[in-house]
Amino acid sequence: MKQQLPHDPDPQGQAPGLKDILRRLPSVIGEAVKGKAADIADSSKLREDRVPLDWNEASARTVAAEIEDLLRRGPAARALLEGSWSEQDLALAEEIALATSRAGSSNITRTEAYLACYQAYPELQWAFLAHMVSRNAGWNMTDLRGRLADLLDENDKRSFYRFLERSNALIFQDAYPQLMLYMKSRELGSSQFHLLPFFHVSRFMRPFWERFWIDRGSALLTVGLIINEQNYIEKRVMRHPYYQKYAADKASFHLNSLAGLNQIVFPLWEEAADGDEESGPPQASEGGDRAGGRRVRRLAGRVVSDFGSLADRIALGKGLYAMLMGLRAVKSGAQRFADRVPHSGSRADYWPELFTANKEEALTSPVQGSELLEGETLPLDARLYSPKLLDAWGDTPYEPITREDWLRDHSALDGISAPQPPYLCDISREHRGGILKAALAHDVAAGGSGAGNADGGLGGGGDDGGGEL
Repeated sequence: MKQQLPHDPDPQGQAPGLKDILRRLPSVIGEAVKGKAADIADSSKLREDRVPLDWNEASARTVAAEIEDLLRRGPAARALLEGSWSEQDLALAEEIALATSRAGSSNITRTEAYLACYQAYPELQWAFLAHMVSRNAGWNMTDLRGRLADLLDENDKRSFYRFLERSNALIFQDAYPQLMLYMKSRELGSSQFHLLPFFHVSRFMRPFWERFWIDRGSALLTVGLIINEQNYIEKRVMRHPYYQKYAADKASFHLNSLAGLNQIVFPLWEEAADGDEESGPPQASEGGDRAGGRRVRRLAGRVVSDFGSLADRIALGKGLYAMLMGLRAVKSGAQRFADRVPHSGSRADYWPELFTANKEEALTSPVQGSELLEGETLPLDARLYSPKLLDAWGDTPYEPITREDWLRDHSALDGISAPQPPYLCDISREHRGGILKAALAHDVAAGGSGAGNADGGLGGGGDDGGGEL
C-alpha cells in the first residue's frame, strides 16, 4: 500500500483555492499514468483465458446476403414480411406488448427484465450485455443528482437525464419484444418471428433471428442486435433536434469526459474465501470491507471515445460484448455480480467503500477531491452521495416514438464482423481517476480544495500490486 502523508492544513483555517488544486495536478497526473500502466498489466491477465464466441462466418455471409436482397426489393419486401396474422398471433403479440409496457416503466425494471431473459435462456447473450450496460445508464442518471449535482444547473441535469432515459427506454421498447418472441418460440416449439413487424422491428433483424432459430449462433445475433439498436436510436435520440440542442451540442455535455460518464464498467464479483458467505450485496463497514474482503475488486470496461458517432457506438458495443462473454474472468465475475447485487442505480451497488445511497452517511464537506486523494476508501460518514435511481428521478412516462424502419442502404452491413475484445479491458484505476477528476472539478466550483495530501494516490497502483479499487 502507498504510504499516506500527513495533512497540510491551511494556517488560516480556510480551504486553499484554485492554486492549491493546480499545485497538486502533477502528482495526480503521475498517479494516473501509473494507474494506466497497472490497468494494462491487469488487462493482459484478463485476456489470458478466453471463451470461444463461436462466430460463424458462413452464417454471417448468408444473413448479409438476405439483407442485401431485402434492400434490392425495397418497400414491397416489407409488405411480404408482414403478411397476415391469425387471432392466435394477435393474442400473443398483445401479450408481449403488455409485458413490454410493464417491464419498461423505469431503468430499474428494464435492467431486471434483461437479466431474467438471460437467466432463462443463456444463449441470449445480448440480453446480459444489455443488462450490464443498462446498469451503467442508471448509474449515470443518478450521478446527475449525486456527485455531479453541483457542476450542472437544473435545466442541464434534466436534459441529460432525458437523453439517457430516452436512449435506455427506446432500446428496451425495440429489443424486449424480440427477446420475448424468441422465448415464446421456444415455449411453443415453433418460430414466431413473423410477428416482428407487429412491433415495428426493422426488417434488418428478421434474417438474424431466423438464422439464430436454426443454429443458436449467439455471437451473430448479438452483433445484429447491437447494429440494430444503435441505428434505432440514431435518428430518434442522437439526431433528434431536442437532444441536439439541449444535450449533445451543449458545451457542458462534454463534462462526461471529465467526470467519468464516458466509462462503461462491469463490476467483477470475486469468489468468496472458504467459509465466507457469498449471498447478498457487499455491505459497507468501517474499513469498507465485508466478511474480511470486498467482493468487487476489479472493474472491466471501456472508455467511450465518441458517443455521437454511430460507427463508434457499434464498435464499442462489439468490443464490450467480446470482453463480457469472451473473457472467462470477466464473464464469471460479472455474472456473479449480477446475480448477487440488485440494481438500484446507486454506485454504492459496486463501490460501497466510496459511495453511499444514504444521505446521512454522505460527505457534508464542500470539497471532495482532498478526501479522495488521501486513500482508497472513505470513512463511513464521509462517502460520496449516490442516490438510488427512483429516489433521484422516479419513473418517466413514454413519449411518442416514430415508427419508420431505419434500414435504408448497405451501410448497415458494415458492422457485421467477428467481435474482438479490446486491448485495455481492466479500467479499475482509470475509473477511480474519473471519479477523482469530477471531485476536483466540484472543489473548483466550491471555491477551494480543502486541506489534503498532495501526493496521495488515485487508489490502487501501489507496490503490493493488489489492484483494489
